[in-house]
Amino acid sequence: MTPPPARTPDQRQHDTLHRLRHDVDAWVATADPGTGEPYMVPLSFLWDGHTLLLATAAASPTAANLQANGKARLGLGLTRDVVLIEGTVQTLRIAEISTEIGDAFAAKTGFDPRALRSPYLYFRVRPVLIQAWREVNELDGRDLMTDGRWHVEQAAPPRDESVS
Repeated sequence: MTPPPARTPDQRQHDTLHRLRHDVDAWVATADPGTGEPYMVPLSFLWDGHTLLLATAAASPTAANLQANGKARLGLGLTRDVVLIEGTVQTLRIAEISTEIGDAFAAKTGFDPRALRSPYLYFRVRPVLIQAWREVNELDGRDLMTDGRWHVEQAAPPRDESVS
């Protein structure tokens, strides 16, 4: 089977930004700081044009790992159309999230941590590396962002200040 032609960097970035704006869930991988034991869960997210906002139970292994390490790796999409993101993490308590951001998160994900009895935390993931590829012919050039900088700047949409 011959794979489709490789996408241009512009098209890959456009497709990745579309996925960030429209996908709801990502696989979130963390590691226990003491043992290095990996842990991966699906979490819903909100993309604000620069960062992803996640929420999980404060007592969960994911929350503990994110707070301890300050790093996460996220995967979106299928194995033959994947976006991988490595980022730094900022922990936010529910009271630190504006009503507008909380409402935007709830509207996109169908899940509102503010309405739950058990304590939840939000986590803002700032990408430092974003990779995307579909087939082996896209492995070269899969790095769309390194050191927090897009390689193709003009493809990035303006930031929506209403959800930042």
